[in-house]
Amino acid sequence: MDGQASRSIASHLRGAFGACRDALAHLPRLALDIALPTQCVSCHEPVDGEGVCAACWARLSFIERPYCPRLGIPFVYDPGPDMLSMEAIASPPAYQRARAAVRYDDVARSLVHALKYQDRTDLAPAMGRWMARAGSELLTGADMLVPVPLHWRRAWRRRYNQSGALARVIERQSGVKVRGDVLRRVRATEQQIGLSRAQRATNVQGAFQVSPDRQAEVQGRRVVLIDDVLTSGATLDACARALLRAKAAQVDVLVFARVVESGPRPI
Repeated sequence: MDGQASRSIASHLRGAFGACRDALAHLPRLALDIALPTQCVSCHEPVDGEGVCAACWARLSFIERPYCPRLGIPFVYDPGPDMLSMEAIASPPAYQRARAAVRYDDVARSLVHALKYQDRTDLAPAMGRWMARAGSELLTGADMLVPVPLHWRRAWRRRYNQSGALARVIERQSGVKVRGDVLRRVRATEQQIGLSRAQRATNVQGAFQVSPDRQAEVQGRRVVLIDDVLTSGATLDACARALLRAKAAQVDVLVFARVVESGPRPI
């Protein structure tokens, strides 16, 4: 047998092995789908695809222009280019820009909670794609994606970081590399749910740190922080401050959903 024939056989064997491996990897999910047909995470009706039925998908409130160029908060009317929201002027964050795919409404909340607490990692591909679309201007020229880290005890209980799952999808969409080892949560914090804005800021103060052996990699780089929800912005602001202390050139924020107060206006 000549060398070319040997290489051809080897190539076919590798292809067959890869196909078998992929099929085996999907068997658990296939078995689960047969036993329990997929339901919409919001209304619980049977659904084909990625976890949201057509009716609930239509209820998602995607954030489109016009919005504040700094915070990405949607405006009720178009004030013209470069007009900032009152929030951006009154309390500018450490990060430069923030973008979100959708408003944090009932359907978005169901998606976030299912991904975060119910092991629905199958939702990450759709959510991440919507984020990559919403954050395209942030991703252009970015050097790295940094998911907001969990404390190691919470990561051990939850088994995965939902922000990391979203970041990996965005990496595939944008080509910007995920660096999950850059930022650490060095102090366990309380859940932010139920805390006031001031309490949230105090809760995460000093909780994040750039790994000492990664500071040279952050210096002078444009970083995009990835998280699931932006509420008060306290957690993302604390992460941005840690990255800026490590001499990052710029920090932007990209989330799946953000809380929007009714009727945000420019000033």
